[in-house]
Amino acid sequence: MSKKLTKREEDYSKWYNELVVKADLAENSSVRGCMVIKPYGYAIWEKMQAQLDIMFKETGHQNAYFPLFVPKSLFEAEEKNAEGFAKECAVVTHYRLKNDDNNPGKLIVDDKAKLEEELIVRPTSEAIIWNTYKNWIQSYRDLPILINQWANVVRWEMRTRLFLRTAEFLWQEGHTAHSTKQEALDEAELMNNIYAEFAQNFMGIPVIKGLKSESERFAGAEETYCIEALMQDGKALQAGTSHFLGQNFAKAFDVKFANKTGSLDYVWATSWGVSTRLMGALIMTHSDDNGLVLPPKLAPIQVVIIPIYRSDEQFDLICSKVNPIIERLKSKNISVLFDKRDTYKPGFKFNEHEIKGVPIRIAVGPKDLENSTLEIFRRDEMKKEIIDFDDVFDKIDFLLEDIQNNLFSKAKTFTANNIRVANDYEEFKSILNEKGGFISAHWDGTIETEEKIKKETKATIRCIPLDSSKEFGKCIYSNKPSSQRVLFAKAY
Repeated sequence: MSKKLTKREEDYSKWYNELVVKADLAENSSVRGCMVIKPYGYAIWEKMQAQLDIMFKETGHQNAYFPLFVPKSLFEAEEKNAEGFAKECAVVTHYRLKNDDNNPGKLIVDDKAKLEEELIVRPTSEAIIWNTYKNWIQSYRDLPILINQWANVVRWEMRTRLFLRTAEFLWQEGHTAHSTKQEALDEAELMNNIYAEFAQNFMGIPVIKGLKSESERFAGAEETYCIEALMQDGKALQAGTSHFLGQNFAKAFDVKFANKTGSLDYVWATSWGVSTRLMGALIMTHSDDNGLVLPPKLAPIQVVIIPIYRSDEQFDLICSKVNPIIERLKSKNISVLFDKRDTYKPGFKFNEHEIKGVPIRIAVGPKDLENSTLEIFRRDEMKKEIIDFDDVFDKIDFLLEDIQNNLFSKAKTFTANNIRVANDYEEFKSILNEKGGFISAHWDGTIETEEKIKKETKATIRCIPLDSSKEFGKCIYSNKPSSQRVLFAKAY
């Protein structure tokens, strides 16, 4: 397979699809709409998962696991949630198959094995978890409950794209229970802040924190906090959400607690989650026409060392010089690969690790040994230089930090340069069609106006920014009064 990618400016969608496959991240499976996450792609997800897990536990959360299947009656208990996910549900109706007597080797549904109650394959877990919490909560002493689970979910998407939208995907979902409204609101905002911190400090992705409009909220939520990121093609991507659920699920499942005065009250709730969609965000924020570009903090291989030799004697000499470097890097928790495969030429290896986004590449050959030098290459800027052997550790330390900071800085500048103000509908449409990006515009706060803009332009309200101040004006569409600008964009 050719390692060369379609240029982003020629066909961004094709470039993305090719990169995912050629960087060995994932591929489509034989199950419609589902993907196989390959070892290299899964290694990136594992690093994301590990860091998020640390951040969750540092804020008092514990991991648990709940069933994949949700009885239909439980799923229906919270009406808005059931209605919101109904069209995406996969449903189990039978518990076994049987042999087809008329067609040996074939299996058919055993009609005698029909389930008494159909099971929903979880698209989200609020229903099964809140039915469980009913048994866990009696008193204010049982609160708060701060639970997270790492799981897979199924949402039967019709149009899929690797990592961005698949019928089955991996994620984490937090589900917390609280004794007061304020405590639940604080929790929802806290987790949104943690997502923002992770995106910016580890993924190198600048995000805008905000609230979703009513029509864009999670089904069953009273408020949805979010982080929104901007991809290189000018489209927005929702990178994480955190929901204040009020007492909706507590009322649906009759989860009450005795407060300090002895009276009964319904529990307050939140849920929050990020998924393997973050892989898509990572790819589209930093990568280029040469392939994947990874921030060092999430790169499975931070440094790759490639020997260049013509004889076993030269190879042995290189190994004697390189092995101590490898050991010291590993002792500093820097992930390093010594690519000594003899079935591929150095040029092939350079290309392979380039397209896979390895942040730092070191090449060592016979002349380097003579001169006590080596060639070091940084993937983010596609630049190489010759350095002394004695300087290698300081240089690697510098590059790992500098590449991480550089990727975030470039993405932050791009985002800032692609937030534009529109004061009327014609200007709004012109910016949307010619430049894309986020558009800051006044909106009258009605679902009706929001839906009309979406239908006419395909742009949605990505968020109501949390850090924006009140600014009175007129809605770009209806000319009705508006007290704050919101961010519109076309989105994934």
